[in-house]
Amino acid sequence: MKLLKIAAYTTALFSLTAMNAQAGTLEDVQARGELNCVVSTGIAGFAAPNEDGRWEGFDIDFCRAVAAAVLGDGEKVKFVPATTKNRFTVLNSGEGDILFRNTTETMSRDADLKLTFLPVNYYDGQGFMIRKELGVESAKDLDGASICIQTGTTTELNLADFFRTNGISYEPVAIETNEEGIANYGGNRCDVYTTDASGLASTRAALEDPSAHIILPEIISKEPLGGAVRHGDDQWADIGKWVVNAIIAAEELGITSENVEELAAAPQENPNINRLLGTESDMGAMIGLDPQWAVRAIKAVGNYAEIFDRTIGPDTAIGLERGLNAQWTDGGILYAAPIR
Repeated sequence: MKLLKIAAYTTALFSLTAMNAQAGTLEDVQARGELNCVVSTGIAGFAAPNEDGRWEGFDIDFCRAVAAAVLGDGEKVKFVPATTKNRFTVLNSGEGDILFRNTTETMSRDADLKLTFLPVNYYDGQGFMIRKELGVESAKDLDGASICIQTGTTTELNLADFFRTNGISYEPVAIETNEEGIANYGGNRCDVYTTDASGLASTRAALEDPSAHIILPEIISKEPLGGAVRHGDDQWADIGKWVVNAIIAAEELGITSENVEELAAAPQENPNINRLLGTESDMGAMIGLDPQWAVRAIKAVGNYAEIFDRTIGPDTAIGLERGLNAQWTDGGILYAAPIR
């Protein structure tokens, strides 16, 4: 009898736990009718309001893709600006549902800060920007330089490691936001600005005379950037993960914001397209969404190439080449996990 009571209690506890797990972020977002997405306070090309106050950028488009998949409308997003210092607190406090904020995945952020990272959507590395007039050609020649660096970032440790390894010293100038970095570096309060190379390109584009500044050749770290959600809600993490994968896969499969609805209207010869667009197998049901989840995400923002080219690509003020972020079929290392 005692064993039966224990078994019954265990079954009830398991059922209660399962119910609590299911009543998670997806239900909260759908009930609210709006996705709260944690973004930067302003990094040109990645996340910043335009002249009309509308948020635009690489990270912003991934927020909108998730909103479109979950809520049916990529405009149903509330952007929650956060600094490098408080971004994880904002997410873990529940003020944000998901974070897309040029953030590097690390072991401590995953295991200690209790974040679940989504697939990498931008492969980056830390670099250095300096004024051309100083005549410096290598980061190894920066002994004694004053360096603007954002607190609460992986760049702090990377910088210390690089200078220690090379037996040189530096004077840190602490900043909390990219806007503060632009003001300090642009106002000659530091000789050098260091952050992810993509962030340096964004910062240089915002300076009065971008051509007066160079990004040194050294890349001193690996910075796999991507979105993140809180630990403890696997379904919500799966939604974020597969929306990112869908955007990346769409480029490889030739699916764009212009042709996605046509391709989804009837099964295609390529079963990979059919599974992604919901005309073959109901992949959406696995993550608690309907079959058209990926169609809506791609329609809202386009595939990976469309997002990249529109926000940070060679023809924008940021001027970034695809590099490592080219598809694996085109000399890069970017590819989506199989949707099957």
